[in-house]
Amino acid sequence: MTTAPAPTGHPLDLTTARPPGLTADRAADQSPYQSYVYAYPHKTAYRPLPDRPTLRELWAGEPQHALSLYLHIPFCEVRCGFCNLFTRIGSPEGLTTAYLDALDRQAGAVREALADDARFALAAFGGGTPTYLTAAELERLCDIAERRMGADLRAIPLSVEASPATATTDRLEVLAARGTTRLSLGVQSFVDAEARSAVRPQKRADVEAALGRIRAAGFPVLNIDLIYGIDGQDEASWLRSLDAALAWQPEELYLYPLYVRPLTGLARRGEQESRTAWDTRRLALYRTGRDHLLAHGYQQVSMRMFRRAASPQAGSGEYACQTDGMVGLGCGARSYTSRLHYSFDYAVNATEVRGIIDDYVATEDFGRAEVGRSMTAEEARRRHLVQSLLQAEGMPLAEYRARFGGTPAEDFPAELAAFGARGWLADDPLRLMLSPEGLAHSDAAGPMLFSPEVRALMADYEVK
Repeated sequence: MTTAPAPTGHPLDLTTARPPGLTADRAADQSPYQSYVYAYPHKTAYRPLPDRPTLRELWAGEPQHALSLYLHIPFCEVRCGFCNLFTRIGSPEGLTTAYLDALDRQAGAVREALADDARFALAAFGGGTPTYLTAAELERLCDIAERRMGADLRAIPLSVEASPATATTDRLEVLAARGTTRLSLGVQSFVDAEARSAVRPQKRADVEAALGRIRAAGFPVLNIDLIYGIDGQDEASWLRSLDAALAWQPEELYLYPLYVRPLTGLARRGEQESRTAWDTRRLALYRTGRDHLLAHGYQQVSMRMFRRAASPQAGSGEYACQTDGMVGLGCGARSYTSRLHYSFDYAVNATEVRGIIDDYVATEDFGRAEVGRSMTAEEARRRHLVQSLLQAEGMPLAEYRARFGGTPAEDFPAELAAFGARGWLADDPLRLMLSPEGLAHSDAAGPMLFSPEVRALMADYEVK
């Protein structure tokens, strides 16, 4: 399970399933939960690149003094009922070794395409579950990031995702020794019955034991992921999970609304309540969770992210990859340049995922981009707006003008007028900010900022 700061491969990378012909504006009226927008454009708007440009071409002339590095490990020990990540369950003998071999080959090709003086400002390992790898394999993963790519993991922020079952002492010792500053644990619920309902086989006792090992390892920042909207969850049980997490005084907490998407275990189970009732319950639980964390000294960074005021990273803001490039390694990772966002093929179906991983492992030449989406000037403005406005601190208007030469109101009058009519905008002359109600509706606001072209591509994407 992944969380920001890496804007790639997020655990709840959930594509909007919108009925044909439904506009973004009407979709927002229909439900506050359209999709989680952590990156724009979404990967389902990517298409095969007919010219397959070389990485050297793509990175030539790009700013490379503060790159972000993301390494994707597409393996998990189990698949949760809500998960539509690019990941496979388990691995046959030798596959993780072969995958790391391919990752090493890709890293060599990418580093060769970058400038000699390229530097990395932060790094993240996501998935999947990076700690599915053994301790020795995690050492090798860190070596790829450092020796192949040139990222000094002890000098920059490094975020790593883990699950309770794989957060073993030997793995955690490797990650701590190699410079991990943030360990994110996907818990989702401390209530065993809710974990079963979400098709996440775990026991609270095992979660608590994993948290004890993580704290003993001494990571500066612990993040705990929780989910609200699970079948059978009410305000009382939600507060029990929140208080169980707070007992560990995590520096960060992410509160995710549950989504049910095509090809997932929960989708196969069928609806448990009406969409209207579920939306109402999720909104109520969001507000309960938000208010509870604010009352316990946490600051709201986005709809999902809350940071303890005493955290070592307090005040640093959620990384948005706004002006510097993103280098993604692994078959579930994406990369960003100013002109093109690119990745490999994407799937959820287990057979399709296995085929893509097998193709990746067999690849010898990683010197070209295969799948992606070109970025126009308008899309760059939309991306900046999406990734800034969905943060609680909003976006300085002067910053937008300095970069794009205008104002958001001039560039996106219809979208912002719709936000204003709903009471989603705060009254601030210097910043464009969502109001508390707007922040609560971030998963409707984000998709309303998508361009018609991106929306059409996402609608035409064939889920596989």
